[in-house]
Amino acid sequence: MRNLAVLFVSLFLGLFLTHTVSAAEVASREECIAMCKAAAKMIAENKAAGIAEVGKPKGKFVWKDSYVFLMDKSGKMLAHPFSPQLLKKDSLLADTDYNKVKPKKIFVEFVDVAFKNGEGWVDYKWPKPDKKIPSDKFTFIYRVGWTDMFVGAGTYK
Repeated sequence: MRNLAVLFVSLFLGLFLTHTVSAAEVASREECIAMCKAAAKMIAENKAAGIAEVGKPKGKFVWKDSYVFLMDKSGKMLAHPFSPQLLKKDSLLADTDYNKVKPKKIFVEFVDVAFKNGEGWVDYKWPKPDKKIPSDKFTFIYRVGWTDMFVGAGTYK
């Protein structure tokens, strides 16, 4: 009976701690900005190494519930840690978000922000990982120096 009580308390604490950690695992806007700037710096200093690092699922640009991705001006995904199939497409500019009422060409917006302003936020609808229902997502876009590339990292509302 004592072992059962210990097991129950352990399970309860484990679930409680897991829930507490999960709530704290949401990326902040400040973190998205900092990670994009760090990735852009690495890519500007060593393009091949930067692309490789951004593409690693357990790399330094993956944290909490977010990650950095890398694209070019033509809408080609150059590095993505979780969706390598996106790298096979010539361009994502025709693709839209998950807003059923008024779909946005988010990749066009990413390119516009990167090459008109150098940096900025794009909001759109996208499902959270392992979910089907779209949520509000905000992605920070940051141009890599004077190249034709930019990085992005997002967080959910």
